[in-house]
Amino acid sequence: MLLVIDIGNTNVVIGLYQGKKLTTSWRLSSKAARTRDEYWILLNALLEANKIKVNEFDGAIISSVVPDLTIPFIQILKKYFGLKPVIVDSDLNIKLKLAVDNPKSVGADRICNVVAGFEKYGGPLVILDFGTATTFDVITENYQFIGGIIAPGIEMTATVLHQLAAKLPKVELKFPDTVIGTNTETNIQSGLMFGTTDLINGMLNRIEKELGQKFTTIATGGLARIVAPYLERKTFIESGLTLEGMRLIYDEVRL
Repeated sequence: MLLVIDIGNTNVVIGLYQGKKLTTSWRLSSKAARTRDEYWILLNALLEANKIKVNEFDGAIISSVVPDLTIPFIQILKKYFGLKPVIVDSDLNIKLKLAVDNPKSVGADRICNVVAGFEKYGGPLVILDFGTATTFDVITENYQFIGGIIAPGIEMTATVLHQLAAKLPKVELKFPDTVIGTNTETNIQSGLMFGTTDLINGMLNRIEKELGQKFTTIATGGLARIVAPYLERKTFIESGLTLEGMRLIYDEVRL
């Protein structure tokens, strides 16, 4: 069994693969203040609740955008599982070419998304990831990641509005019935949700013009299912893209 650990800015997502099948996944909050032992207690409780023993795992892979949490999970895997994990980064010997100015700056989560997206859809491809930030990843037909866009995430923007504007409440992230809001809540929701879709639609149009060709669009991340139906382009939703990319990378480097 393969253990995949996706360490993001907001959550740590842990997945278990039997062959090519994701059998279960869990979500923990990302807190740099948590110690290795605290994360082990949480992970062990989840394993025990599902009657899974540590010796059932024969491999592990970590994708992390939070350096302070990477080492604790490496230590957990070594101490309790007896495993040395594959760490996703730009130095891995995989077929994907990172055709950007500084490959080392490409986030591990984006590498995983690109690998999984290209495996299923080929290229040219644009991947939207609705995480802490909203990212656009652009992949060519010959499997090159040529760059993309990083924009503020919807939840991040909502939080900043609430924190920096004393009278603006934290609102539910959903589309209001009308663009013109009739109260403070729907005013904010319109700006967040319709504003984000217009940003995405506009940037996708700019990408197409710059590439000079059509492309497939897919979306992943927590808000993908909410936002994608409001986009102008047909957008395929792939909720488990990052974890699947980790599995594919593990298989590729272990061949």
